[in-house]
Amino acid sequence: MKRALFCVAVPLALAGCATATIDRSLDEVRSKSKELTGVEPRLIATEDERRAAAAAVDALLAKPLTADAAVKIALAHSPAAQALMHENAAALAAAVQRGRIVNPRFTFERLRRGDDLEISRMLSFELVDLVTWPLRSQMADARVQQDKVRAIGDVVELAADARKAWVEAVAAGQALRYHRDVMTAADASADLARRMQGVGNFSKLQRDRQQAFYADAALQLARAQHAALAARERLVRQLGLDAERARKLTLPERLPDLPAAPRPEADTVKIALDQRLDVTAARRSLEHVAKLGGLTRVRSVVNSIELGVERNSETGLPLQRGFEVELALPVFDPGDALRAEVRSTYLAAVNRTRQVMLDAQSQVRESYHAYRSAYDIARHYRDEIVPLRQSIADENLLRYNGMLVGVFELLADAREQVASVIAAIDAQREFWLADARLQNDLIGRPQAAPRRSELAPRAAADGSGSPH
Repeated sequence: MKRALFCVAVPLALAGCATATIDRSLDEVRSKSKELTGVEPRLIATEDERRAAAAAVDALLAKPLTADAAVKIALAHSPAAQALMHENAAALAAAVQRGRIVNPRFTFERLRRGDDLEISRMLSFELVDLVTWPLRSQMADARVQQDKVRAIGDVVELAADARKAWVEAVAAGQALRYHRDVMTAADASADLARRMQGVGNFSKLQRDRQQAFYADAALQLARAQHAALAARERLVRQLGLDAERARKLTLPERLPDLPAAPRPEADTVKIALDQRLDVTAARRSLEHVAKLGGLTRVRSVVNSIELGVERNSETGLPLQRGFEVELALPVFDPGDALRAEVRSTYLAAVNRTRQVMLDAQSQVRESYHAYRSAYDIARHYRDEIVPLRQSIADENLLRYNGMLVGVFELLADAREQVASVIAAIDAQREFWLADARLQNDLIGRPQAAPRRSELAPRAAADGSGSPH
């Protein structure tokens, strides 16, 4: 009886540990994601959680949406984000499953010959599976660590995409409002040109120039309207908003001001190597391959040993008790090919890890240069070009008031100012996009983990016939 209770208690205890591992892993994903993005992602599984998330979204949409609020909505509400996070939770559970011991097999046989009855019962265990369980458990833990890193990377990427979509939408709206002001001025100048030509104070060429300015302004306004609508809809899709909530979405009138100073370049590569998720994932993958190789070396020599405990009863005969051992003999396949595969797989993982680290360093240097260039260009527009154009406009206005220049000279200068302001808005947009990209590149994005068939030699994957 005690032996039976032990056989039941051990699997239950292991199952409880596995459940705790899954919950702990999900908590670590949420904690690390909050550290990197400022927002803690939540898995929505019940109707109450869905209603609470919807109420939180409505509260955020009640005022102009900030970039941080956009990230919160994307992670807490978007169906696409929820689907991805649930898929990662399933992957974590599958990784834990791979480290479990294979269930024992119970065989029952009942045979009758006339009045004689023969009953056989056998409980069998896969000994190799039991012996290698500690190594497989470590291997499963390494895979759990890989999947955690990938899950965190997915959250970070979702947050970065939401932030970039917000920047695009706000910049497009800001440009649209400016194009509307330009259109109003162009319409007034075209109307004035028509009236002045009508009284003979303006030539047809002069009028056509003003009409061309109006036509160009109308074209640019149409393009800006579509660009603003498209950018807004991309943001709506990124946030997972339905039609009703999309109508409630309001955005700030302009992008945030540039920071007083750019990020310092020092230590950016070191920070990246310390915290980049793709580097961490590559290291975890290397650990996984190393542990998998150790398991494969064992199975390449002894692939299967099965121990069975039997208890047979037959009418008129004493009870039979005994055991049975089944061993696969390595006669035709000594396992040398599998051991060679293990070594090559490991060396490939070593070099892949090195390449990931080199790529990370290069990518961060490139991303920082793009960020710094975008900052310098946007600041140059803000501090030099736009103020200079405004100063020219103010001087021309004074000259116009002194009747030294005409209204159309004033309008011609305004056209040049229009181009500068639009370029300044674009430069500001490019800076905030570069800032989002740099933040994302400092964190990194792990590539999808290689599938089991790519990393696991066949003996480890197929040797015991178990699901792990």
